[in-house]
Amino acid sequence: MYSRPQRRPSCVVERPQRHLDKLERMDRWWRAITAYCSRPIRGSIWLYKPLLWRIKSKESSYRGLSEIELNQQITELKQQLLRQGMTTALTVEVFALIREVAGRELGMWHFDSQILGGLSILHGNVGQMQTGEGKTLTATLPVAGAALAGIPTHVVTVNDYLTQRDATLMMPVYKRLGLSVGIVVQGLDLTQRQQQYARDIVYCTNNELAFDYLKDSIQLGQYDNALQLHALRTLLAPQHRLLDKLMLRGLHFAVVDEADGVFMDEATTPLVISGESTPQPEQSNMYVQAFDISNQLSEGQAFTISQPSKQIEFTAAGESQIETLTMDLGPLWHGRIRRLELIKQALTARLLFLRDQHYLVDEGKVVIIDEHTGRRMPDRTWEQGLHQLIEIKEGCELSDPRITLASISFQNFFRFYHHLSGMTGTAKEVKSEFWRVYELPVVDVPTHKQSQRAQLGATVYQTDHQKWQAVVARIVMMQNSGDRPILVGTQSLADSEVLSELLVKQRIAHQVLNARQDEAEANIVALAGLPRSVTIATSMAGRGTDIKLGGEVESQGGLHVIITGLHDSSRVDRQLEGRCARQGDQGSVEFILSLNADLVSGVWITTLNFISRLLLPKQLKNKLLFMGIRRCQKRIERQQQLRRKQLLKHDEQQQEVLSFSQKQV
Repeated sequence: MYSRPQRRPSCVVERPQRHLDKLERMDRWWRAITAYCSRPIRGSIWLYKPLLWRIKSKESSYRGLSEIELNQQITELKQQLLRQGMTTALTVEVFALIREVAGRELGMWHFDSQILGGLSILHGNVGQMQTGEGKTLTATLPVAGAALAGIPTHVVTVNDYLTQRDATLMMPVYKRLGLSVGIVVQGLDLTQRQQQYARDIVYCTNNELAFDYLKDSIQLGQYDNALQLHALRTLLAPQHRLLDKLMLRGLHFAVVDEADGVFMDEATTPLVISGESTPQPEQSNMYVQAFDISNQLSEGQAFTISQPSKQIEFTAAGESQIETLTMDLGPLWHGRIRRLELIKQALTARLLFLRDQHYLVDEGKVVIIDEHTGRRMPDRTWEQGLHQLIEIKEGCELSDPRITLASISFQNFFRFYHHLSGMTGTAKEVKSEFWRVYELPVVDVPTHKQSQRAQLGATVYQTDHQKWQAVVARIVMMQNSGDRPILVGTQSLADSEVLSELLVKQRIAHQVLNARQDEAEANIVALAGLPRSVTIATSMAGRGTDIKLGGEVESQGGLHVIITGLHDSSRVDRQLEGRCARQGDQGSVEFILSLNADLVSGVWITTLNFISRLLLPKQLKNKLLFMGIRRCQKRIERQQQLRRKQLLKHDEQQQEVLSFSQKQV
């Protein structure tokens, strides 16, 4: 559906990537073997405890400084960092300084757990901090420290909302330190992006950053080695106007928020920059013909759909039928591979891509919905005719076909950074992958306060209708017994609207957060923690969403989260759970599911239906059914991990082939 990367783009400053030879392969094998010893040591939180104690010992001296003395200390420390870099002694000083500035400007002094998280990030790790532990404030320590040392720094978030929110919240700290802050979101033109990227610290989304990198790479296409780039930047810069068109200053220092979402969940979809091509009526006519033919094929007889991978395979009878149906449609249909691939894309568009789940239709245009975040992606299109086939399915005007100009996967892109680190609350399941792909150990950072989240278990129903009725009944019951706010997480936009209609019939006031209401996200989140509020949300309410509790909510038990469907990744579910009981607050979570979940397939459908009919105690039956659905989820997670591994291997092999062919020119 997405085209694979064509070549490794280049930018002005990035970590050089060596081609794989025998020595490199042996080195990788050695790292894999020694990882079992070195990774636990590098990932140990005890490595940073002595630094924490030294930083805390500076607290009284910094607390006693006047405002003028503090400003003088900022200036002196910045000069030392520019001369010496981030030595251990200066790291202690700069962390103590930033902590004091944050306390005075925001009224928030970093907790011990946040200092430990900041140290682990600064030393090139992924800091695993539980949801609600204050990762936004934690990031100021390594980010401001690197920026004070003169290193261009990127803080990478997963969406525009978090980019704007985090940069705005932390702006007073950076300004007091004499650092400029840039914010890169959708809608900026070239000049605005250049201005933002020129700042000391740049908050941006992973998509905007990678796309801007690709655009710079297209501009630098003829300067594809370090010597040429050096000449361009030094000898030719005064006369060469090419530099005026570049946005980034290179890939120096990055801190990635929600690192598992960016490094793992997004890794299976390479980013592609496409250019306009000449409209071809014959090609558009082929798409219409392919969609008509797909309507004449019956599942089981002409094709099968493998579960849960959602792969379409043609039977011998199906291939024969397709050949007969396309015999008189012209020479473009004579090639067997082209013919079958086009029909497969038409079947994919018709059967596997669902409106209001994978995409929505807005003002006559098909807009992709990100399956991991629930957000719309208006600047993206599917490749190889899939987008046009979905437009035919929905009766929209066909968009012009596009040609690929440049592409890259997130796995390759982030490995170009000289210093890469991240933070997340859900890295446990993918620790080994962080190390294998990015050589990033995961450091488990202890919580500031013990979690008070109450897990109320799961209830599993036979049908979706029964599930939604149970969700409504649960909301009514909780509103009758108190004023606690309720957050209901749904798998898709369509599910959120189904539940909303049921609540309207019951005259229950509520708000909905999905891809249709993305512009009102901040207002919806601000109201979600108020007494008696009911919020229905897709995974948009997951990563990074901070729901503030209002009134007497905390004393009554805090926010209650109801999860109505498991996602392909258990980490997405854990993020939704983490919206409640943050920073030691009270809160509770329960699962209300049905056996019609997309995760359940194959032999598990029969198995779980059999268990549901057994005469077992209700609590035991629900536990067994929930465990079964979790097993299905784990199977899909393993498939996704394998897909990411294969994509990375394909990228590396393609780089070797292209680099070899370029050397022969």
